[in-house]
Amino acid sequence: MQRGIALFAALTRFNAPAEEVRPALKLASPRITEASGIAASLRHPGALWIVNDSGAGPELHLVGEDGADRGSVALRNTRNRDWEDLASFEWKGRPYLLVADTGDNASKHEMCSLVVVAEPSVGKDGRLLAGNVAAAWKIDFRYEDGPRDCESVAVDPAAGTILLLSKRTAPPALYELPLVPGTQAPQTAKRIGETRAERPGGTLLPFGNQPTGMDVSPDASRAAIVTYNGWFLVVRGEGETWSAAFARGAVWQGPHLLPQAESIAFSRDGSEVFLTSEGTHPKLLRFPVVELR
Repeated sequence: MQRGIALFAALTRFNAPAEEVRPALKLASPRITEASGIAASLRHPGALWIVNDSGAGPELHLVGEDGADRGSVALRNTRNRDWEDLASFEWKGRPYLLVADTGDNASKHEMCSLVVVAEPSVGKDGRLLAGNVAAAWKIDFRYEDGPRDCESVAVDPAAGTILLLSKRTAPPALYELPLVPGTQAPQTAKRIGETRAERPGGTLLPFGNQPTGMDVSPDASRAAIVTYNGWFLVVRGEGETWSAAFARGAVWQGPHLLPQAESIAFSRDGSEVFLTSEGTHPKLLRFPVVELR
């Protein structure tokens, strides 16, 4: 616990610059128009996965870290009701993606779903081979305290859990689900805490403090959160629960200057975060993650 507090204090002194580490790139794929989730590929170095928001097809889009289009694949027998986040993780030595169909602007859906798919393969040219893929497993679930709009979902494979952070509650509520339930029956997301991700000095945008994306670092020591205002880190000390870490609040890292940022992901080594926004050919930004000492 003392280590967690020390790390938190160190982070509060860090404020990432408004400029991204490398020049801003644009996503080349014309199929990406409402990027609502992004995840680093664990199977293909230098590549990122992206999903679109509601109204789009049930597709996974692969892009290079340079913004290049590497193709798209559809999920068979799956509907994009309101896909709002994407996570990559390794389970039993295999890389997977988790698609979060958790958007619910009016908080009216009794049931939401998470779809897990094994990472698709690519050819020698780095482009996707398959036209469509099947889900490895699916988790239907409800929240224990009623419907919630959620755009921030992350996976902690070491703990075997999924974290979900509500968008429209004040403060945002943190929920947990098993990554691999022992049954196909609908699960119940347990509320395990709450947090705050607030821009210092107040919000500049309507609903600017609402979380719109989340990811857990490869070593599970941090969680990254993005809002319309900027991006944040939650620091977890050794042996500390996510509930306790989130309770301290998310630490402001700086603005992203994107028009509607809804996607954030750690790089494969956890040294950077990638962010992108909704819109046609949006910017792809990358920021450094402060080193924990």
